[in-house]
Amino acid sequence: MTARLNSAQPYILGLFRIVIGLLFVCHGASKLFGVLGGADGQGGTVSAGTWPSWYAGVIELVGGALVMLGLGTRVAAFIASGAMAYAYFKVHQPGALWPIQNGGEAAALYCWAMFLLIFTGSGALSLDRLFAKRSTTAGKPAGERSPVTA
Repeated sequence: MTARLNSAQPYILGLFRIVIGLLFVCHGASKLFGVLGGADGQGGTVSAGTWPSWYAGVIELVGGALVMLGLGTRVAAFIASGAMAYAYFKVHQPGALWPIQNGGEAAALYCWAMFLLIFTGSGALSLDRLFAKRSTTAGKPAGERSPVTA
């Protein structure tokens, strides 16, 4: 059973990355565009250039999209993880010690999920992996390339 689970690991990691990226994009889109309830729960947006909310929204939207697509995953996850650490310690933690008390659960979870992606990479189903395969096969002579399989 362990071998079967290990063989599925890259795909499950890819799905994890896609879901985390999509949810992160939703947070950014709500802040910047007022969708999905908006920044205030009533369709409001944050003013452009407002520190730190607008910048967090941009990082969430762009970083989440990059993570979701698996493009520059490690760099995008590094920036996103740092932004969520900042959000937790500067915005939420002064209110109370524990995330359940200070409303910082999402920031803490996103921080650690993105931190995990820094070290694991994008997994399967990513543009990073697609581009890496193309660059390695492009340098080989035609006789050394393996056939494409479904």
